[in-house]
Amino acid sequence: MPALRLLDLTLPLPVENLALDEALLEELDEYSGTPVLRFWESDRLFVVLGRASRVADEVNRAACERDGLSILRRASGGGTVLQGPGCLSYAVVLPLQWHPDLADIRSTTRFVLKRMATALHEWEPSTSFQGISDLAIDGMKISGNAQRRTRNALLFHGTILHSMRADLVARYLRHPSRQPDYRADRPHQAFLRTITAPPQAIKQAIASSWNAEPTDCGWPISRMPHAIAAVLARSQDEPLSAS
Repeated sequence: MPALRLLDLTLPLPVENLALDEALLEELDEYSGTPVLRFWESDRLFVVLGRASRVADEVNRAACERDGLSILRRASGGGTVLQGPGCLSYAVVLPLQWHPDLADIRSTTRFVLKRMATALHEWEPSTSFQGISDLAIDGMKISGNAQRRTRNALLFHGTILHSMRADLVARYLRHPSRQPDYRADRPHQAFLRTITAPPQAIKQAIASSWNAEPTDCGWPISRMPHAIAAVLARSQDEPLSAS
């Protein structure tokens, strides 16, 4: 398969990191360029909702406000997550024509998460695709994922918990209003776990599985003001329902 461009870049602010994922998707959608694998890990905690999630249903707003956590909304679907130190974020940005399995949402999810799981088998051989878009080890979630599709490209992004404590997640996120069957209504502390592996080694294994190499190409700085504005505007809106 064609190689991906590796971009290991964390920007200072949470909103900037969400915006960069979307700017990379916009760039590839408009121009035929090189697919991208990006890694980032914020140095501060913040909450990210999926496109259709509601703050009142998913977030302990009082705790977030007390502790100064931003509450943002991404363009992709999926559930609400806590991001920050101990939570490695990744994004794969691909043209829809890159592989036949990218033809629809379900086949894309299987295609990407099978590859991600295989990369993590070096440390946890039982890592597998579970639920709608999770990676889990022995029935406990280590990774949540979502995607955004445009006319010509897609953004598939997710998180990998390598040292974030489940009690932190429980402090800022409510019990989810929607959950996969394999969760069996377990609270965050009984459902989430971390993968015991250094984040740099995780990145190297995933990059190798995608044949991703760093290049001299930059990142779409000129698109960032528009992308940041879009994230901020979206974060002020509440969907009418959680459908």
